[in-house]
Amino acid sequence: MSREQKVAAVEAYLDCFATKDLSKLSLAEDVVFEGPRMPTLAGRQTVLGFLASILPTVKGIVLKQHIVEGDYVATVFDMETAGGVDHVFRPDSHLGRQDHKIKGIHAFYYPQQSAEAQA
Repeated sequence: MSREQKVAAVEAYLDCFATKDLSKLSLAEDVVFEGPRMPTLAGRQTVLGFLASILPTVKGIVLKQHIVEGDYVATVFDMETAGGVDHVFRPDSHLGRQDHKIKGIHAFYYPQQSAEAQA
């Protein structure tokens, strides 16, 4: 799998927040999602259900950088939500060697409240 293919798989994940369409996501059946504000989620349907539940709150994504090393892609981006901007670092977007599907999503972020939320 080329660097461009790996980045494309991660960008399809990010694009679902703009398009509100999860159909282009290439997630493995045993995908694991870990984030700081929730318990670990396991399984394709569970992760898709979670993503579907947060899609309406996401207003936009501003991509900052991809770092590709082996089967891993780390991505830095800002996610604008109804409650402000989350600055996100997603290391370990592990891509399966055989099927090229995302096997792991690990998100680390800190929120920046919007001006309306601070008032």
